[in-house]
Amino acid sequence: MTSDEHTLLNHYNINTLYPTAWPAEKNESDASGDEQSTNMTKRLAHSRSKSRYSALIRNGSDRRSLVPGSEKTGDGIENLVQKDEPDPLGGSDSVVRILRQKGLPVEEDQRLREITWVHSDASTQSLLRGLESLSGSIDQKSASLKVLVESNFERFVRAKTTIDNVYAEMRNQGADTPVAERPRTRSRITSKGSAHFRNSSAQGPFSPRGVDKPLPSDKKKHALVKESEYGVQGIKAPLIEVAVKAEEIWGPALGGRAREETLKSAMASVEECREIFEVGPALSICIKRKDYDSLVDEYRKARRFAEEARATANLASGGRGPLTDSQMYRVIITARMWSGVEKQIDDFKREIWRRLTNVEAPPPPPAGQNTPDEPMALIGLLLELGVEDNPIWFWLLSRYDYLKTKITASFERSRVEIEILRRRLANAEPPPLRTAIVHLKGPRDSASHDKSHHLDTPAVLELWDLIHSSVCYLLSTTGGLLGEVIEFWDKAQAFIDGKTQRTLPTGLNGQSKKHHRLSSDGVKDLQTGFVELIEILRDSVFAFFAEPPIEDVSMLYSPLPSTTPTTPKSAVFAPFAHQDSRFRFDASNPPPPSPKRGEAWEDYAFWPPHANALSGIYYLDKVLNLVGTAAMELGDLRPVSSSSRVQEGLKTLINGTRERCVSALAAAWIRDAEMFHLMETFARPSDRRELTKLPAYFLAFEKAVLSGLDRLVYVPGVASKAGSSILITPPTSTTLKLIRRDFTKTIYVMLSDMIKDAEKRSSRNNTLILQPMDTALLPLNDSLDGAKGKSQSTRLLLTLSNIKYFQADLIPQLITHFETSFSLKIPEETKTIKDALAQIEAKLFKSYTGPSAEKLASTVYNGITSPSWVPTTDRPTELRPYVYEALLLLVYIHTEVSTTAPPLLHAIISHLFERIVGSFLDAIRARTDRYSLPALMQATLDVEFVASTMSQYTTAAAGALQEEVYRELDQRTDKSARARLQKELPDMRAILKKLREGTRGEFACFKRARAKT
Repeated sequence: MTSDEHTLLNHYNINTLYPTAWPAEKNESDASGDEQSTNMTKRLAHSRSKSRYSALIRNGSDRRSLVPGSEKTGDGIENLVQKDEPDPLGGSDSVVRILRQKGLPVEEDQRLREITWVHSDASTQSLLRGLESLSGSIDQKSASLKVLVESNFERFVRAKTTIDNVYAEMRNQGADTPVAERPRTRSRITSKGSAHFRNSSAQGPFSPRGVDKPLPSDKKKHALVKESEYGVQGIKAPLIEVAVKAEEIWGPALGGRAREETLKSAMASVEECREIFEVGPALSICIKRKDYDSLVDEYRKARRFAEEARATANLASGGRGPLTDSQMYRVIITARMWSGVEKQIDDFKREIWRRLTNVEAPPPPPAGQNTPDEPMALIGLLLELGVEDNPIWFWLLSRYDYLKTKITASFERSRVEIEILRRRLANAEPPPLRTAIVHLKGPRDSASHDKSHHLDTPAVLELWDLIHSSVCYLLSTTGGLLGEVIEFWDKAQAFIDGKTQRTLPTGLNGQSKKHHRLSSDGVKDLQTGFVELIEILRDSVFAFFAEPPIEDVSMLYSPLPSTTPTTPKSAVFAPFAHQDSRFRFDASNPPPPSPKRGEAWEDYAFWPPHANALSGIYYLDKVLNLVGTAAMELGDLRPVSSSSRVQEGLKTLINGTRERCVSALAAAWIRDAEMFHLMETFARPSDRRELTKLPAYFLAFEKAVLSGLDRLVYVPGVASKAGSSILITPPTSTTLKLIRRDFTKTIYVMLSDMIKDAEKRSSRNNTLILQPMDTALLPLNDSLDGAKGKSQSTRLLLTLSNIKYFQADLIPQLITHFETSFSLKIPEETKTIKDALAQIEAKLFKSYTGPSAEKLASTVYNGITSPSWVPTTDRPTELRPYVYEALLLLVYIHTEVSTTAPPLLHAIISHLFERIVGSFLDAIRARTDRYSLPALMQATLDVEFVASTMSQYTTAAAGALQEEVYRELDQRTDKSARARLQKELPDMRAILKKLREGTRGEFACFKRARAKT
């Protein structure tokens, strides 16, 4: 290839002299060149629009490459590397063609055009020939350069000299010379206007000099030295002054237009991105209004905008073309919006987590209304927004911790509050006896049968109410902790079965669906936690009933730690959400412990001091029903029914609590029975005047206690439910033995005290002392017919009548009621009670009849043994005075008994008649002399008159004694006297009849009453 052909190829940057198509790189080169020219034209036009001095600005970039065949790099910068050239070693006329033949990417990597790659497989001989060719080419070029230098040397010297002279003249211009000062000439630069503008600007910040620095001369200003800034100093200051002036005049107008354009562009962008700008404020409004549905919608919208911006940015970074200004502006706005939204959502999520931790169980909705479940709403909101932690599991664990803490804290506080009231009640004076007795009459009074405030004193009832409310708060299924525990398990079971998850959202693109399923380990942990809550609740209740009263009550005045962790809503739990004034006291003076007096209630934390059995039955019945119902509710749940250990614990709770309640009640039962005799005022009811009101009160009291014990032992309100036999076992033999023993003891104690009260006499007036009773204890409807003025005999009669009623009616009723209630026969106790009643009756009968019988006996005995008893006539026709005296005493006794206790009349008069007959026998035997006929007739008249008068009260024993009297008279007389007596009998019968007719009015009470027709 000739040098001309080679020159043509390099000049046109082509590979062959006969191309078939226009090279594509030529189009790119021209396009890039045209684009550069266009950009340069725009910049020049913009510069001209800015200043008229823009023509002086030199544009160094407006330069095209002068090297033919040069190419550009990847960033558009030209270099001196030609696209193709001949092989320097003379092997070929195109290096590129050789490299292409070898398969090397010569267009992508210019380093491959080195000679090393071209001759990578050349031999030594070819390299030596190439070296000779290269040496010849170099010599040829050196000769051409030498000719060029020799032919242009003189021209070069002249140009060099001219340049040096011009530079020296410009450099030395304005140098100091001893030339005289020439007068200053007025030039255009120093015109009036220019001088004024220059002077004004010289004082400002745009002045290139200081105020006191002298200006150089005109020549020196154009010298090419450093001090004159190489000739620019002369025009620099005027240019600056002109620029400042132009800025002052045209700056506001040009700047306003620019700002207008900027604002228009910004407004257009804002209008285009209005929805993006509105997302952040809309989220804030939704959070403040708690409009969670709109919040989720706005968050989804923000997320959609962010994903669109991210996709746009990814397209640009993937090399698919640069972003336009509007796209870039939208991406930036979206990024800033998303940053703010993420911050708001993160803060909102933290608040939701906090609320989910502290949320309490919602109160039960009113009937017919469905209130939204706040925990489920919060969980659904977190799932909708998307979270890393599982909100379902988080809420279940938080709820477990909350319930565990609440159960322990509530029980401990209620236990301390109960102990505080118990101590105050124990240290106070016992209630007056009159008050206690009035409360024991409660079961008999139908008006107060179902009213708890009549059962005991207000202080005792206050403590009972606190105990009941505390146990109710722990074990109630509606509003109590047990209800919250069961509700917690129901929700947990719904999550385990996946029922609740059906209503929960899965989040954007299903990102929260992973949280909808609980792991098997999580399910086991939930079951274990639920069983633990049940055991804590069970142990707390059982400890309250089984353990003695606590000693430490410092919980109410111990200071709380300063770093108390966050607790749900309140530091104390319902029903103690407020500080009750009853439990406020000085920490330095706490309530003293209960005094140890040996009382039975000192061993029971749940029994108020001085409480009677009636109030205990009323409240313990409620408490045991709560315990039994709670155990049944828990026993039906799957984790409990599948665990024999937990079921055994619930069984222990019911049976242990029952036994403790029965023990406490039995002790109070005995104590009340010991006080019951003080209720005796000898006031008689209107329907049965032979009795006092005490038996009816006692019968009602005993039945109420037995019925209450029956409910405590068998818990009928719970035992009737299906499956109750698993948890509620029959009472133990020890419990039934205790009830049997105390039943017998209460009857015996009450009867014994009745006897003591009836037999107690006054040392002065021989009347019963009412200790410490008085008429103030009597209800308004009790008549005062003997409480204060009745004789001892009347009291004994009423007591004896009561005992007879006990024997005949009351005790059989109680025994039947006992055996029916407890399905238990008590023959031994029945025999014991009957024997005791018989002994008591005999003692009371003797106490009443004894004095009268002794007086009758002495009257008869003294009358017969008197020396004046023997008649002075041969035929006596009158009775001796002792007979009338004895019979009148019987009349008095008959009147007293018939008006006080008519059922006892026959037994008492018969007994006294027997004693009279016996006294006749003793007196007849006591006479030492033999009986003459008049004495025999007198004795016969006396005995027959008494016997005929008392014929209605004659008993077998009295008849036998009368026969013995006649035998004794026969033995003490001779035959002649007995024979003559037989002859006198008709006359004696007439005398006897006459005597009876004469005393019919005096002794009419002894006659049999005629039946009314």
